[in-house]
Amino acid sequence: MKKNDSPYSAALTGGGFLFKETDILLPMLLSKDRKELLKDEALNNNHLQINSEKSRKRNIAEIERRFDAMPTSFWGDYMAMTEDDRIIANLFVILKTYKIAFDFHVNVTMQKWNSVERTLDKNDIMREFNDLSSKDEFVDSWSDATKGKLASAYLTILRKVGMLDEKGNLKQINPSNPEYYLTIGESWFLDACLWAPFQIEKAKKSAI
Repeated sequence: MKKNDSPYSAALTGGGFLFKETDILLPMLLSKDRKELLKDEALNNNHLQINSEKSRKRNIAEIERRFDAMPTSFWGDYMAMTEDDRIIANLFVILKTYKIAFDFHVNVTMQKWNSVERTLDKNDIMREFNDLSSKDEFVDSWSDATKGKLASAYLTILRKVGMLDEKGNLKQINPSNPEYYLTIGESWFLDACLWAPFQIEKAKKSAI
């Protein structure tokens, strides 16, 4: 399978969680002058305060990718959320943008949560890579270093959002606005937050 035929990308290594950076860039992304504003930010570093121009450009490109993966209406909703809910919503955006992160989450993290252990480490993600590589030639072509960076980036995202502690224990995360994900037709995300079925049913009743 060639790159153009594969649903996967290694782009997640280019940015990481990027929560504060997303908040900073959103007004520019929503502006009719988006292209000019982002170009100016990449060159002059007025807001991001990232010393390396290469890093700034890479982060801006990934935030643009995430912005474009979502309906514009979502970002208006996002900006109205509390900071804690925006942090969780940022995970939602990442899972929607990068299929590799989505597959890690569904095939590994959620499965581990539903097991006896409820722990997660890099080796668990690397085992998933072996399975993906057997099905996708493009993923199989990635170097071990690239796969390792992707696994580390994903685990760092889980730590940033509070789903994984430093000892590798998985933890449920709790958006205060679960009904929102139901009303926009994304109920799967409550499962992704490691919610129990009874919690999801309670949220569904509240959303009616």
